[in-house]
Amino acid sequence: MNEINLNKKFRNIKQEIRILGVDDAPFPVHTTQPVMVIGTVFRAGEWLDGVLRTYITGDGRDATLKIVNMVNQTRHKDQLGVIMLDGITFGGFNVLNIRELFQSTEIPVIVVMRKYPNFEKIKKALKRFIDWEKRWNDILDAGEVYQIKNKEDIYIQISGISREDAEKIVKLSSTRSAIPEPIRVAHIIAAGVIKGESKGSA
Repeated sequence: MNEINLNKKFRNIKQEIRILGVDDAPFPVHTTQPVMVIGTVFRAGEWLDGVLRTYITGDGRDATLKIVNMVNQTRHKDQLGVIMLDGITFGGFNVLNIRELFQSTEIPVIVVMRKYPNFEKIKKALKRFIDWEKRWNDILDAGEVYQIKNKEDIYIQISGISREDAEKIVKLSSTRSAIPEPIRVAHIIAAGVIKGESKGSA
């Protein structure tokens, strides 16, 4: 089935669209221990409705499954319009497959990045893993990287949503900085819980 036909159509993007922003907590380099992942449920970029938590394995292969389960098990699921991710690698190189996340939750996915990914560097780093080709395929599955002119230039990847709708939602939810508020606050909470204090920037 062509993924274009699976895109969710937004007739109009409401000012209070529910967004789940997801980011991982700080972790030691090359850890194989559990890494906390925080999700924040926001009404666009204005109002925090809830906080979710799960754990993934550092440099593991369970990020997709764990985040799918976190989304599918929350009482907020029926209200969620979009899932936003701070990149697609969590806990080091635990790569999340955004197509699988969309297909398993039926909620469109937007990946947000401050910088254009250095794919050559990422591929080289992945080659230390026996299953690096599977991880690399998850990265390729995330598709094209689009530039957005926000408060500053940022980059997105998408699944289950059009570029135009994704750009509108990113801009609508970027109320405090170029990074959408659901991701920015998820980062703050995750860092604060682990370090005792956060710096406030995603």
